[in-house]
Amino acid sequence: MLININDKEYELELSLDMPILWVLRDVLELTGTKYGCGKGLCGACTILMDDKPIRSCSVPVHIAEGKKIQTIEGIEETPYRLLQEAWIKEQVPQCGYCQSGQLMSAVGLLKTNPNPTESEILDAMQGNICRCGTYPRILKALNTVLENS
Repeated sequence: MLININDKEYELELSLDMPILWVLRDVLELTGTKYGCGKGLCGACTILMDDKPIRSCSVPVHIAEGKKIQTIEGIEETPYRLLQEAWIKEQVPQCGYCQSGQLMSAVGLLKTNPNPTESEILDAMQGNICRCGTYPRILKALNTVLENS
């Protein structure tokens, strides 16, 4: 199958039922996307498919054929790297495990709604769990980006 990840085409021979997360991590060695609960509940494995956040641990790779996948590795060369910079400036990461999923949900939000309200931000981010409780810092980092754009 042919799959587009971070604007690069990959032709892969693999089980079409393999979750996208394992294609990213084990086949392509793009390890920025993390394994969390394995059931799509915690958001640690969040990536974008056609600019919408999905849980890569519970979506089989055949669903991605003909679509564009974006991972945390793919935002460094885009304007969304400003989110990463705000994350660092506002000292969002604690243990850091959930942060790539948090950032991808934030990127997905800004791609579909470049000027969200606080309520819209909270709604968009609610599926991403952070055991360290960095939610106020995440909101502050997002607001920093919105104020400077």
